[in-house]
Amino acid sequence: MPRSMRRARGQALLDRFHHPAQVVVTGFGVVIMIGTALLSLPAATATGVAAGPVTALFTATSAVCVTGLIAVDTATHWSVFGEVVIAGLIQVGGLGIMTLATLFTVLVAGRLGLRARLSAQVETKTPSMSDLRALVRKVVLFSLACEAVITAVLTTRFVTGYGRPFGEALYLGWFHAVSAFNNAGFALWPDNLMRFVGDPWICVTIALAVVVGGMGFPVMFDLWRSWRRPARWSVLTKITITVSAGLILLGTLVFLATEGRNPRTFGPLGDAERMMAAFFAAVMPRSGGFNTVDISQMNPSSWLATDVLMFIGGGSAGTAGGIKVTTFGVLALVVWAELRGESRVNVGHRRLPESLQRQAVAITLMGVSLVAVSTYVLLVLTPHSLDEVLFEVISAFATNGLSTGITADAGSAGHVLLVLLMFIGRVGPLTLGSALALRERTRRYELPEERIIVG
Repeated sequence: MPRSMRRARGQALLDRFHHPAQVVVTGFGVVIMIGTALLSLPAATATGVAAGPVTALFTATSAVCVTGLIAVDTATHWSVFGEVVIAGLIQVGGLGIMTLATLFTVLVAGRLGLRARLSAQVETKTPSMSDLRALVRKVVLFSLACEAVITAVLTTRFVTGYGRPFGEALYLGWFHAVSAFNNAGFALWPDNLMRFVGDPWICVTIALAVVVGGMGFPVMFDLWRSWRRPARWSVLTKITITVSAGLILLGTLVFLATEGRNPRTFGPLGDAERMMAAFFAAVMPRSGGFNTVDISQMNPSSWLATDVLMFIGGGSAGTAGGIKVTTFGVLALVVWAELRGESRVNVGHRRLPESLQRQAVAITLMGVSLVAVSTYVLLVLTPHSLDEVLFEVISAFATNGLSTGITADAGSAGHVLLVLLMFIGRVGPLTLGSALALRERTRRYELPEERIIVG
């Protein structure tokens, strides 16, 4: 096909994305409804009795939104057919998130002026609109290749370390590879991954899969091309890598300090196992959702630290949830510039536009407001304490999947609220960020300035 025709087809496809929110909400809604219908079939449960509509809806939403919260135990309630449906929903949701996020990046760049568009593409390594099909192909191949590697490692470990038959080991490896890379947090054991707390082959592989999947395709593509030359990384990559590494390191130290002597979590572990468990606990709030210790037995201080990490989440244009580390990084840079008395926010040799700063503030404040209101409503609907409910709400909004164990007891009304939170938490930041960028316009006049007292 001639290059001009490919460019025309790519532009025609992009022209359909006039309203990103409509596309995302409709697409994810349709997939959730299909998943709910499949999980409502008697063949989807281990007992052959059809699951209730709320249970099927909750599980389908959690899978498509790659959250991992469960109203029923995945390992015992669902049949092999049901588990395959869940894995398929996770795969569709994860690939859909990465593809749509990357497409919106191209869309936003295409809607800018020529000079701004060229600057944005140079800085973020964003492909041009004519490369749309190649871009989607790279996203899909990258995801499937990563999942294949993870599957191979886990399958080998289940065969050699635990004596599982190859067919069963391959199934377990594939399911958890899909779940881990897409930051879903679904596991096929009633205790999640607690039985593997001392196994580095399982824990480190799962943790690295969560990190890679949560980084975002633009960042991973940038690292692939320039991993030996950090000076050539885009600002997006620099902020994502720096903030992610800092949060993981800080989280590891915090969990070692707060849980190191807790006899119900890290206390019985050896030094090496304790360090690995702390690292795992610091990585999972990025949106991973797996756990190797009992979350319900953690200290309230650890819950609060997890709340903060979950709310921040992982990288943009990836499978992670939360407000994203880039949003948090931009806010931190704004505060740092203000403390230094600087009128501009600079990163290296680049300046962050004021519109980007306003978008970061808007996304964060909307997220805080949604969490606050939902926490109040769930407190009214359930008898659980504030710290347990806050943990559950943030986990749902950040599409994380970690829980203190109250999910099953939230009741039908509570489950519907969590479904809405998971859906909004997954499609909200993506559509809001794109919509804010696409609505940017230049005012042709300025009003008189007046200062007010703040703080």
